[in-house]
Amino acid sequence: MPQLITRSAAALGHLVDLLTTDASAEEYTAVAARARADGVGEPDLREIDRAVSTALGVRQVLRRQRRREAELTALFDTAGDLAALRDLDAVLHSIVRRARTLLGTDTAYLTLVDEATKDTFMRVTDGSVSLAFQQLRLRMGEGLGGLVAQTRRPYASPDYRTDERFQHTQTIDHGVLDEGLVAILGVPLILGPGRAGGRDVIGVLFASDRSPRSFSPDEVALLSSLAAHAAIAIDTAKALAEARAAAAELTEANAVIQAHATSTQRAAEAHDRLTDLVLRGSEVCEVADAVAEFLGGPLTVCDPRGDVLARAGGAAGTSAPDPEALRGAVTRARAEGRCVRDGDVWYCPVLAGQELLGSLAFHGRPDLDGPDRRLFERAGTITALLLLLRRTVAETENRVRGELLTDLLDGAGRDPALLADRGRRLGVDLNRPHLVLVAEAEQRVHDKLTAAAQQYLFGREGLCCEYEQRAVMLIPDDGTEPGLAARAAADHLSQGLGAPVSVVAAGPGSGPAALPGFYAEGRRCLSAMRVLGLTGDGSCAADLGFLGVLLGKEQDTASFVRRVLGPVLEWDERRGTELVRTLQAHFAAGGSHVRAKDLLHVHVNTVVQRIERISALLGRDWESPERALEIQLALRIHLVSRAGQRS
Repeated sequence: MPQLITRSAAALGHLVDLLTTDASAEEYTAVAARARADGVGEPDLREIDRAVSTALGVRQVLRRQRRREAELTALFDTAGDLAALRDLDAVLHSIVRRARTLLGTDTAYLTLVDEATKDTFMRVTDGSVSLAFQQLRLRMGEGLGGLVAQTRRPYASPDYRTDERFQHTQTIDHGVLDEGLVAILGVPLILGPGRAGGRDVIGVLFASDRSPRSFSPDEVALLSSLAAHAAIAIDTAKALAEARAAAAELTEANAVIQAHATSTQRAAEAHDRLTDLVLRGSEVCEVADAVAEFLGGPLTVCDPRGDVLARAGGAAGTSAPDPEALRGAVTRARAEGRCVRDGDVWYCPVLAGQELLGSLAFHGRPDLDGPDRRLFERAGTITALLLLLRRTVAETENRVRGELLTDLLDGAGRDPALLADRGRRLGVDLNRPHLVLVAEAEQRVHDKLTAAAQQYLFGREGLCCEYEQRAVMLIPDDGTEPGLAARAAADHLSQGLGAPVSVVAAGPGSGPAALPGFYAEGRRCLSAMRVLGLTGDGSCAADLGFLGVLLGKEQDTASFVRRVLGPVLEWDERRGTELVRTLQAHFAAGGSHVRAKDLLHVHVNTVVQRIERISALLGRDWESPERALEIQLALRIHLVSRAGQRS
């Protein structure tokens, strides 16, 4: 008997040990079976059975308590994550992962409501392996999730495939079956209060197994708690996003205000500086420097024709604006009454009323904003004021300078030294080489010709006057061929007056005494140009050649001979040679050295040497048809003139 009591007590002690180790239910029932096998009496067996039943109850309570502690721990951890929310995706993944762990399911996932399409889409998954499942979208009322979102109530299905409480669709069923899910529990994510005094469902939290399973009320409550935390996380994230957006808007507004204040200050500084430049009578280049500095880019100032007057702001490497683009942009700007953009260049006309004085071209900032654009347009007005002031001063100076040029052209009875001294006081060195440009136009624009010529010389060294119904300009020789200088002036004046203007260039030469002769040469060439129908063109005596002598009203044959044969004549005069006679024999012999040596009665080598000397003096092209014709004409005039002098 004592042995049986000992066995009964040992069984009870073993049950206590099992409680402390959280043993399985099978181990508890094995205690009673062992007691029976050991021959324990019936009363003791009943006591042991009651003890086993009580121990199993205690085990269930302890397991429930531990599970509750784990759930509370998970909820506290989730609350901690929300308190330290930095990344919404990380928090949602944590909630879904904890739901899967606590409920012991194969998968867990979370869908959100799309306000635009009014359906739900998969947001986060844990344990999912199917791409089709991860990309599911559920309309309200479709599938278990759509039913939860529509009714705002939890739903649990032990076997999704056979559950008829919700609407099955081919797309949803395909995704669920592709994932292999069977048992599904879904609870709503609710924010409240919502519209119309109710609460808004923003999504659904799911736990799911790949085998049939019934979900207990405790499991539904746990998943609902996690869903509540997920809803709070989403709402908090939205609030933070709205706060960040509001802060960004405030920052942007502050930046706009600061930028406006800065631009206003810059505009005031620019206005003060430009006003000071006008009051001081500054040059156009100084205005260009100031505007380029304020706008931060290259600026080019052009005259009405498109020629560059000034550059600033690193524009030395910037090419001059294309004339066609410049004219088109300025025309459009005048029509619109504001500056315009063509490509990467901004253009602004420089106007005095309706008169175009020039234009501004600004490079490098295709996004020129409002304040800077107004500054650019104001620069056009300031430039117009300066150009008008300069033109007024220039017109006064032109009258004085025109009187000097008139006296230079009269020539007779004038003291060259006094004329040169007057030139020096006006900044003109008459002892340096100059070109004389003589221009004439048709009667309807004749009264505007001299003013146009003065404008053409605007900003350049030179003199201009009206003389014998023609405009005469004296410009320093810069190495440009006279014909090119004449054509450039004719093109500019014709374009400015809108009528053909003929221009002849004579020279270059230095000293007051040479100018009357140059003017006379220009007058003769203009007469020849009228006969040849070259009205509106530019030319020089070299361009016209012997035609100028033949067609001019006042033929100056001596000047023609000197221009064509001068080097050969001077060589003969200085050295006593017979190059002129050799030229005559060369042409008479048709270019044959052998026949020429018979006419000259010299050796053929002598003829060759003389011809080489002539080539060196007259140029290698002296035998070209055009040059040969001029040389023969000049030679004939020279020989006839010399014969007349001897007689």
